[in-house]
Amino acid sequence: MLIVISGPPGTGKTTLAHQVAAAVGCPAICRDEIKEGMVHANPGFVPGPSDPLTMRTLSTFFDVIGLLIGRGTTVVVEAAFQDHIWGPRLTPFMDLAELRIVHCTVSAEVAQARITERAAGNELRKAHEDGHTPNDNWRRRHDAFNRVALPVPELAVDTTDGYHPGLPEIITFLSR
Repeated sequence: MLIVISGPPGTGKTTLAHQVAAAVGCPAICRDEIKEGMVHANPGFVPGPSDPLTMRTLSTFFDVIGLLIGRGTTVVVEAAFQDHIWGPRLTPFMDLAELRIVHCTVSAEVAQARITERAAGNELRKAHEDGHTPNDNWRRRHDAFNRVALPVPELAVDTTDGYHPGLPEIITFLSR
């Protein structure tokens, strides 16, 4: 099974992905964590749109998914990719694994507050440019997020304060 956790930046995807992976008993592959590892190995890196590590992270992320799914491993994958990134890259996996999509949602204000707090309090976040997005662009980018749309079961989860529906209901959805 391939469990996709998606949504705009700041919607709680990584936290949920790790909780789902722990509950299911499988690995969580998180795009931002891969990039943070690449930045660690490349001192002096400066993030930006389409920077070399961002592009290398994208291919590495999907290569790892392909390797695990190809070996018959259930895996939780997480990223803030929109449909134009997710869709074409996930479609080939639909022949190899059952796919489930969990869409994380919060208001633009909650997402921006989380991103700002995370950027200020976590040195690893220097790998990402999302903490430097001007306020006037933030809402526009959040509201324009085009979530992944594939013909597979999907569930929207409000992560504003905990999970609604809750983790037990999310796991039940994944088991169907």
